[in-house]
Amino acid sequence: MSRIGKLPITVPSGVEVTLDGQQVQVKGPKGTLSHTVANPITIAKNDDGAIEVSRPNEETVSKSLHGLTRTLVSNMVTGVTEGYEKKLEIVGVGYRVLSKGPTQLEFNLGYSHPITVNAPEGITFAVEGPTKLAVQGIDKQAVGEVAANIRKLRKPEPYKGKGVRYAGEQVRRKVGKAGK
Repeated sequence: MSRIGKLPITVPSGVEVTLDGQQVQVKGPKGTLSHTVANPITIAKNDDGAIEVSRPNEETVSKSLHGLTRTLVSNMVTGVTEGYEKKLEIVGVGYRVLSKGPTQLEFNLGYSHPITVNAPEGITFAVEGPTKLAVQGIDKQAVGEVAANIRKLRKPEPYKGKGVRYAGEQVRRKVGKAGK
């Protein structure tokens, strides 16, 4: 049995979970998320109000989907209660970020032009300084994808460490060419 899959998902007060066949909808103080559960997996509420995910057999596909489904639903419950946030840092002389509202950023990353990034629906940006920003939202996957796309604008390079990186990320540095 999957160690992660068999754990029940506790539903905090203020969160409403609606189960309609394979469709799961989680409604909380920060918003609403929905997910369609993959076919062999079943999801149900137990007597305590917690959500349990179960699989019908021991096939490899069912086993792999069991823990995944439980984690996805758990992340939805966490998202509508607390939300998710990814922090990014910009390193480099002249590299900076400007906020053009909660859903738009303008980056100067050493290119000949500024780069404008618009947030998809459900994502907001918080600029904490000219070199620090945060991506916030209720959907963990969307927050991670937007943060990864921002990092992709100028990945940290190994010689000087310049670029956009996650907060706390360690960049492996290389030694430059040896002078004679």
